[in-house]
Amino acid sequence: MVQISPPPTSASIPDLHSPLTQLMDNLDSVIVGKQDAIRLVLVALLSGGHVLLEDVPGVGKTLLAKALARSIKGKFQRIQCTPDLLPSDLTGTNIWNPQEGRFEFLAGPVFSNVLLADEINRATPRTQSALLEVMEEAQVTLDGVTHPVGSPFFVIATQNPIESHGTFPLPEAQLDRFALALSLGYPSEIEELQMLQRTQTGHRLNDLQPCISLDQVRSLQEACLKVTVERSLQQYMLDLVRATRQNPDIRLGVSPRGTVTLQRAAQALAFLEGRDYVLPDDVKALALNVLSHRMISAGSQPTTIVVKQILQSVAIP
Repeated sequence: MVQISPPPTSASIPDLHSPLTQLMDNLDSVIVGKQDAIRLVLVALLSGGHVLLEDVPGVGKTLLAKALARSIKGKFQRIQCTPDLLPSDLTGTNIWNPQEGRFEFLAGPVFSNVLLADEINRATPRTQSALLEVMEEAQVTLDGVTHPVGSPFFVIATQNPIESHGTFPLPEAQLDRFALALSLGYPSEIEELQMLQRTQTGHRLNDLQPCISLDQVRSLQEACLKVTVERSLQQYMLDLVRATRQNPDIRLGVSPRGTVTLQRAAQALAFLEGRDYVLPDDVKALALNVLSHRMISAGSQPTTIVVKQILQSVAIP
């Protein structure tokens, strides 16, 4: 059994990197050939954000969420989004307790550490909006009473980019709550062969043990905020974001929340690399995943192409 090391205190960033290495190795032992996607998911977790996985069924989205929850010894909940799903099915409701003579709050699945909202675009807009406060504030307010969902709270939402029948596209306000959007994609032939070999006698998820604690995750999130971002890099991020608002191919550019998220994600990536300072390469590596889903195209030009063009045109400090 893997031993969980004590939470970090005032150690330097290189000293704090060891539990992250354990976490990445733990996830890599279950998820075959998706190191880049794993790193992006951890960037979102460390920056206090959430992830939107846009992919076809069967590529490992649920497996990744379960493996992450087990690795951090967190509570995992899965919601299968359907048109008849109600907001109270997510957040919980007040029920009458006849013995006590009062209403009691029955917590919904959002009260977890890792929440998988599967096929979120199949839920109605009313139910989708119920996630807004939880994702932004990590709390649920019902009948004037606020209930914190706990920390860390990490949402992994999925949607199928191919199937559109019976779906409700996520509004801009909802998309803006996701720190990163990414795709796992199909594995290569070699990676799929490795999957067959690993699952021949059972699934490795069943044997996966926690490698870090929830206290450590909170400490690592706080440590990411101490990563230095030079003034010139902040201006670089600002130039990138403002370019999305001024581009004729874009009808809606990146919001100020997106600017802040880009900086937080860059800090997390630098921390993940074992550095206490952000490089321009950190910003460039994250721009597509942080900015593209926050934009609305004015024509046929995909937002990912526009972001790539902006990265080439904006001067690097």
